[in-house]
Amino acid sequence: MTVRVGILGATGYAALELIKILLRHPSAQVAVLTSRQEGRPHLADVHPILSGRLDRHLENAESVDFQAECDCVFSCLPHAASAKMVKPLLEAGLRVVDLSADYRLTDVAVYEQWYDTQHPDPERVGPTVYGLPEWFREKIPTASLVANPGCYPTSAILALAPLLKAGLVEPTGIIVDSKSGVSGAGRTPSPVTHFVECHESVMAYNVGKHRHTPEIDQVLSRVCEQSVQVVFTPHLIPMERGILTTAYGLATTDLDTAGLQAEFQRCYEDEPFVRVVDYPPATRFVKGTNYCDLAVHRVGDHVVVISCLDNLVKGAAGAAVQNMNLMFGGDETAGLVERSE
Repeated sequence: MTVRVGILGATGYAALELIKILLRHPSAQVAVLTSRQEGRPHLADVHPILSGRLDRHLENAESVDFQAECDCVFSCLPHAASAKMVKPLLEAGLRVVDLSADYRLTDVAVYEQWYDTQHPDPERVGPTVYGLPEWFREKIPTASLVANPGCYPTSAILALAPLLKAGLVEPTGIIVDSKSGVSGAGRTPSPVTHFVECHESVMAYNVGKHRHTPEIDQVLSRVCEQSVQVVFTPHLIPMERGILTTAYGLATTDLDTAGLQAEFQRCYEDEPFVRVVDYPPATRFVKGTNYCDLAVHRVGDHVVVISCLDNLVKGAAGAAVQNMNLMFGGDETAGLVERSE
């Protein structure tokens, strides 16, 4: 079965990565690309790296008959703008993977507090499936709408969920320290992401108020069935892409490093895109891939987990395709691994 795909907001970095993955996907066809820009720019003018690979113009979404042209739509629009477009698509019977934050949280009030806007589709907040296959795979195949996780939350949840699920660390006092490349801020420039500002410099930002915080808390609380509140601090580092997260939790177990590694191996042994490693993870080892590398250590009274992924792939577009594969009954790894893997 060929899945005809539409992409809302095809001008951004995550959308570019999504198009690149879909072009090598054995059963996906890029049918529609939209943009909020004026006119009908050609894809190659927006993303020159795709020149000669796909002859498409970016359309205004209002002029597209998605029901006739698509089976699945990926929304790469900003929060709030995404839900406004997603709602009528769902009502028309299309299946959607939303890469924005609009459907990740389960409480409308929490969403409106952290994102400082009224939710355009509040009835779907809560019932929407959270698209992290490693922990919620069984709910994805039948979903009409999947909320693609945030990049920081993916790195933190994959690192901490095995410990919390097994009761190996305290659910309070957890520290999540993350470093991300500049592409995580999106394509629209800002003073902070200007080359002169970020080159040869590292800075913490949104300390205590980053919007991914409630998402991390919510999903980890759901996994371990008790309240979890992390202290999350993101940092901007002067590189293009990648996230490295170091999470610290107070141990409730006598397991040493080898025992903890065995627990992680058991937890993720059947997961195609999680690699439990015994070397220090590095962003260069996962760049351009859908893998998340995890290394766990016992350090005194604490458990330390290092998590590493590509924010544009496993943190966005790759996870979205992984979700699409599950929704349409295909090979979960389709388009996401090299033929030699």
